[in-house]
Amino acid sequence: MPLKTHRLLTATLAGALAAGTIAAPALAGGKTGVDAVPTPKLGWYKCYDYAECATVKLPLDYDNPRGATTEIAVLRVKAKNQAAKIGSLFVNPGGPGGSATQFAYDAPYWLSDPMLQRFDVVGVDPRGIGASQNIRCFKSVKDQTAVLDLMNVPFPVTTAEEKAYVQGSKLLGKACSTTGRPLTGAASTAEVARDMDVIRRAVGDKKLNYLGFSYGSALGQYYANMFPDRFRALVVDGVLDPVAWVGNTRQVIDGRLHSSDGAYKALIEILKRCDKAGEAKCVFAEGDPVRHFRQIAEHLKKEPLALPDGEGGTIQVTYAVFIGAILGSLYQFDAGEQVTAIADQVADAIEGGSTAALVKRARDARASRQYDFPYDNSAEAGTTVICTDGRFPPNASDWPRYADRREAAAPYFGRSWGWIDSPCASRTWTVRDEDAYTGPFTRRTAAPVLVVGSFWDPATNYRGAVSSSRLLPNSVLLSSNNWGHTAYGSGVCATTAIDAYLLTGKPPARGTVCTDAPQPFTSAVSTMAETKRPPIAAPLPDSILIPAKL
Repeated sequence: MPLKTHRLLTATLAGALAAGTIAAPALAGGKTGVDAVPTPKLGWYKCYDYAECATVKLPLDYDNPRGATTEIAVLRVKAKNQAAKIGSLFVNPGGPGGSATQFAYDAPYWLSDPMLQRFDVVGVDPRGIGASQNIRCFKSVKDQTAVLDLMNVPFPVTTAEEKAYVQGSKLLGKACSTTGRPLTGAASTAEVARDMDVIRRAVGDKKLNYLGFSYGSALGQYYANMFPDRFRALVVDGVLDPVAWVGNTRQVIDGRLHSSDGAYKALIEILKRCDKAGEAKCVFAEGDPVRHFRQIAEHLKKEPLALPDGEGGTIQVTYAVFIGAILGSLYQFDAGEQVTAIADQVADAIEGGSTAALVKRARDARASRQYDFPYDNSAEAGTTVICTDGRFPPNASDWPRYADRREAAAPYFGRSWGWIDSPCASRTWTVRDEDAYTGPFTRRTAAPVLVVGSFWDPATNYRGAVSSSRLLPNSVLLSSNNWGHTAYGSGVCATTAIDAYLLTGKPPARGTVCTDAPQPFTSAVSTMAETKRPPIAAPLPDSILIPAKL
């Protein structure tokens, strides 16, 4: 399906939360809430060559199980060895806004063979997202475009961009609080956890098996705390601290999750390693890479690059586009090589050298862009989850100040992360999910939870994995030295540890640290080219070095 190309709310990262507390009956089960919903019969049909699909109508409000419904899409790839099947493995790619049905369909390309042999891989598209009944905050593509165009930059830098972005944020918040109802008021992460529990029954599993990445780690932790005795094995990889995710009305999301701090730490480490590796191994090693990078950034703030695109047009490489591309590169297992290649290409162009590499990068990205029809709800769907899950400051007009504060704490990336939740200002995003879950996140679960964190993750800061594991009494922290976002598929150690836990129910020893992942500017990085890595729905402003608007 064609995808609209508004980059803006690629800013939909892994964000904060909402007001309200969950009703005790829904949390505990009983005669109301989730347990009052009869186990649905899934009418599976063959789809997409090797998968099976189904849709199911579930309560819009679990306090009223026989009331209005919303349609949820489910896809599974059946276990290769049905005779030895353990059960179903529910997967979520993150976002928020990523399609779990697409993720499950892609499982043969990223999940290890022992897992594919023993589990039916199941994806449940969250409410409002993917193939489930969609959230629509606007009456038409025209109305949507008028608002999203105000926010069509990786992140605002100039005063004029800030003014437009604030205006767009207010309009988006108001649209989702009115036209987007009632689904925007019933699409918090807690509702997805409830849907998943009903579908767990529908596929015939007594206990849930779950593997969630990035924002999917929030969903996993919600399920673990809402249904602490209903899972067999649960893994969260690339972890958001759920208390920070819920947040408060005094801080923007990045001030709680510290994503920008993780990105800055990773960037500086790469530049220092580049310097140590030397010009033979790192293309950006000449001189002082840390200082050189700062000079490039400052130059682009004052004077963006204007490059001919070879088709009679111009490519504008602004400061925000450059930083967006750097952040996107930090998500990759070969972050060191990618980051320094982009920095070197931009430096060459600024200094009057070749622009061929940058132009090719932009033209390749342009070729992948699609026509603007039909209606693409990805921006508003992901933002709905962030805004209805969390608590936020009241005024969107205060976001420039909040972003400046984050930029001071984490240069380059503070503004990039600092704007992602501006539509959530509580005076303009007024729709609420009264059954959003806000805690506790400290419940003792019947089975252990495996919490996986990567030292150099630029989105879900490693400290989030540490704090989340401390919240859950029956959890084990697995740490990894890999680069990029999330650990699964980055090295043998982390991947086999996760697989072994899901297959046996036994987590790795406490304190396990995986140190076998490829490192920047070593020959080992090239060996990762054929590695199966999950296609995470990455929460980042812009991963491609091209203008947000062509």
